[in-house]
Amino acid sequence: MAAILEVRNLSIWFRTETGESPVVHNLNFSLAEGDVLGIVGESGSGKSVTTLAILGLLASAARVEGSVRFNGNELLGLSQEKIRAYRGQQIAMIFQEPMTALNPVMTIGEQIAEALRTHHPELAQREVRRQVLEAMEAVAIAEPETRYADYPHQFSGGQRQRILIAMAIISHPRLLIADEPTTALDVTVQAQILELLRDLRSRFGLSMIFISHDLAVVQSIADRVLVMRHGYLLEEGSRSQIFRETAHPYTRSLLGAVPTMQTSRDLPLATLPASMEDASAKVVECAPGHWVRQHPGR
Repeated sequence: MAAILEVRNLSIWFRTETGESPVVHNLNFSLAEGDVLGIVGESGSGKSVTTLAILGLLASAARVEGSVRFNGNELLGLSQEKIRAYRGQQIAMIFQEPMTALNPVMTIGEQIAEALRTHHPELAQREVRRQVLEAMEAVAIAEPETRYADYPHQFSGGQRQRILIAMAIISHPRLLIADEPTTALDVTVQAQILELLRDLRSRFGLSMIFISHDLAVVQSIADRVLVMRHGYLLEEGSRSQIFRETAHPYTRSLLGAVPTMQTSRDLPLATLPASMEDASAKVVECAPGHWVRQHPGR
């Protein structure tokens, strides 16, 4: 299947008072149309920064090099005016914290409507309202007509996450980036949000990048998985390759650090090894479609 997104040699630096600090190193991956790519790693591994670079949302203190091609079109280097034609309309993002991502003094109906008007200012108010209610129904918000005029504080955490998803899908994007969309939710609501995302993917033919530190969540939704640490790609493969044919020691430690029903109570959980990544390590294909970062001589 053709790739809808291709990232090649992506490197990111942040400018500091003493120079530049690298945060992502020569990252390469692609996303096939209709697939879900899970990106996992501990905090500070470069997961969110990578997706912000794709959308041109990094601050001016960041320097980005490489190539990001969406549907064959280069995104890096585009002006803010040109990147807005992609942002929201063709590539949408669900941010981590629904309470801080929503404006507390605007009704949720108007916030979803604003996401639509940004790209379709020609729409009449009646049509905007119709599409907003349709998006609210698509994400299973009960009684959308009644709740249109409610404010964010009147919704639960799971409902607020549904509102953010409605804002993301209302313009029918081709690629949805979900940045830790279930982190602050309890297990039951988390399962509901994952089921909703699976349903939307099937209904609208969405491609998706799903960012998480929770391996169980990623295993339940991703077709392929990319493991990052300290800005480096350590391993990438299909879901079965990552979870059943693990090749990198760090990935094994991540999996071993999570207790399961099969985990022995007599043995300690795995601890994460000290970082050993440097520029001398190379990403090699250890099996068809399965990539791992290895140091020379290993």
